[in-house]
Amino acid sequence: MPDTPDRASEHEHRINPDTGLPQTSPQAAWPERVEAGTMAISYAITVNADADELWRLLADPHRHHEVDGSGTVKPKVTGPHQLSVGDEFSVHMVMYRVPYVMKLVTTAAEPGRLIEWKHPGGHRWRWEFETLDNDTNDAEAAPRTRVTETFDYRQVKPVVARGYRLLRRTNENDKGIRSSLTRLAGYYL
Repeated sequence: MPDTPDRASEHEHRINPDTGLPQTSPQAAWPERVEAGTMAISYAITVNADADELWRLLADPHRHHEVDGSGTVKPKVTGPHQLSVGDEFSVHMVMYRVPYVMKLVTTAAEPGRLIEWKHPGGHRWRWEFETLDNDTNDAEAAPRTRVTETFDYRQVKPVVARGYRLLRRTNENDKGIRSSLTRLAGYYL
């Protein structure tokens, strides 16, 4: 059915007078691939937020579902609200509509710089935070942080690594990382 004049106006975009182009909502940048070796998948994105604030968000497993781009992490978590090395925590998850609980252990925790936890299968999820200089002279400009998320399976047994590849978990994790980083950056637009 063709649009009526009233209906067509609903789909029109406002025009930016400076560029003559339709105005759109702000968009986070796309994550960039980071070379991490053959058994690690890593992407980075610039986020308009302070590294300490971002670290606190990711060091709280009770908030991981807010950033998760894979759709597997659920809000039900047991464990501390700020992870330290050696802390154990459990996260309720679902994959292929099958719910399960994942018990994880924190392997690195450096406030404002790094948070990492180990999966029972041996792989690790790592988030790194690097404060960036502002590109402007504006003292009011938001702080900027380069955030890198890594799925690192260099420590797993060869049979487990083959299983990840055969089950296409590496491809799914690649997509999930990019989605999580985009989602994180979107919080701070």
